[in-house]
Amino acid sequence: MNDRGRLAQSQKRPQSFARAGRALHRLAFILDLHVPRGAGSAAAIALIAGSVAYGAVKGGHVDAVVAQFKDARDALANTAGFSIAAVALAGQNQLTREQILATAGVTGRASLLFLNADDARIRLKANPWIADATVLKLYPDRLHISITERQAYALWQKDGRVAVIANDGTVVEPYVAPQFARLPLVVGRGAEQRAAQFIGLMDRYPAIRDEVRAYVLVAERRWNLKLKNGIDVRLPEAEPERAIETLIALDRDKKLLSRDITAIDLRLADRVTVRLSDAAAQDRTLARDEALKDKKTRRKAGDA
Repeated sequence: MNDRGRLAQSQKRPQSFARAGRALHRLAFILDLHVPRGAGSAAAIALIAGSVAYGAVKGGHVDAVVAQFKDARDALANTAGFSIAAVALAGQNQLTREQILATAGVTGRASLLFLNADDARIRLKANPWIADATVLKLYPDRLHISITERQAYALWQKDGRVAVIANDGTVVEPYVAPQFARLPLVVGRGAEQRAAQFIGLMDRYPAIRDEVRAYVLVAERRWNLKLKNGIDVRLPEAEPERAIETLIALDRDKKLLSRDITAIDLRLADRVTVRLSDAAAQDRTLARDEALKDKKTRRKAGDA
């Protein structure tokens, strides 16, 4: 390219920039835009922040970035005098102080200013032991947490596994600690939801209740009583209290629960069916055979 060509090209570039500038000016005038000073710097910062956020998401570092941001934010608040200097707890029995604070998200670095009380309450209520919770922020540096714990009510066995449940059926512990070993045992699908109602009914009959080893819910409809002596008492779906009163009367008058039997069926209102143990059934068969033999012998003697 000769000097004349280069000169012509250099003249075209300023003219092109000028035309572009005039076009942008006209566009800004048409749209009535007022670009503030420093907008370019802000846009550059936003672009960099967006790039950092995109890289964090793509690299799987979001949690780490968020944690660092929260730590930095809390550090500034603590420096300003909004650190958590004292935490008052109320209502805890099964849970320790450390468990409650960790669940609520209260750490040594947390600040009172940026602690979200509603989120802390939600996290606390997610613990199966905690039925309700209250979190109060008392500025500048005090926190009060009050919880209402569920009470261990019974043991629930399902699919061969035993857990501790509250009276509303919530599983509060997936295993049985020694202090819960003497709680009533309920067995079967759905038994955890109906345990409180039925055990409450059995509390009206302590003579039978104290002999029960397990309450077994059958087909999610009716209950059987598994007694400590091995007898299986089958109760009806409707009016189980009537059947229990019948059982009490039979034991009082006939000593039924002391006999060599394996099952008592009370599901029918007009009859009671009893199943003998194998040994008792064999003895009864032998006794019957002996009675028949004696009867035949006496008959023959009479004929003679």
